[in-house]
Amino acid sequence: MTSGIIDIGPWQLGFGLLFILIAGAASLYHSLHLEKDLLIGTVRTFAQLFLLGYVLKLLFDVDDYRIVLSVFLFMILFAAWTVYGRIREKQITFLMPVCLSMVVSFFLITFMVTAVVIDVKPWWTPQYFIPIGGMVIGNSMNAIAIALERLLNEMRSKRREIEMKLCLGADYKEASVDIVRDAMKAGMIPSINSMMTVGIVFIPGMMTGQILAGADPMTAIEYQIMVMIMIVGATALGTLLVVLVTRKRCFSPGHQLLLKPGS
Repeated sequence: MTSGIIDIGPWQLGFGLLFILIAGAASLYHSLHLEKDLLIGTVRTFAQLFLLGYVLKLLFDVDDYRIVLSVFLFMILFAAWTVYGRIREKQITFLMPVCLSMVVSFFLITFMVTAVVIDVKPWWTPQYFIPIGGMVIGNSMNAIAIALERLLNEMRSKRREIEMKLCLGADYKEASVDIVRDAMKAGMIPSINSMMTVGIVFIPGMMTGQILAGADPMTAIEYQIMVMIMIVGATALGTLLVVLVTRKRCFSPGHQLLLKPGS
């Protein structure tokens, strides 16, 4: 037991695998064919998180903002690549706009929280900047993927409606304003729903971690409120930038819709 935290040893972790075995048995019994995914997911969970732990130990001892920002940039680029892989769009290229939009929005939100809200000195202190940035990226990444998928699907399904508006003299912004609005809503709804149910339906991870580490519950609540507001802000800003930039790429300079039926 260290600093009020109860250590979890190898035997406890091994016992926790019992739940994976139960899930695997259920998959076999009901022919779900998820055994391989469960095995791979379990191995990756152990490997990736233990690797993260060692990396964070090294990173927290670093006193160089360039290394901290490089790690943060790598996290964003990996998230952008994950979003790009989920959408699988072939007719337009949007990886670079997504990367740039995510870098701008995620860095701005993370910087504001560490430098202004928490008032960390220096603002790039890795113990604060990397975990907070990770929460921003992880939550906003899913919202951006949902919004992008909705945007591109709606562009295709309402192609004739968009082209009719363009023929009547509307520019690409006017012809797709409703689609952008729907995509933004789709991306932001999960974060808003979390705000509605936090503290009643579930206790968030950051607050739980601080309480288990022995922090005062009121301090943990203050941090969690900050995190929830931060996530909603990052989701809104990131989704807005990505949707607007990608929407523009769906049209030619002459305001012609480039997306054709079929992916």
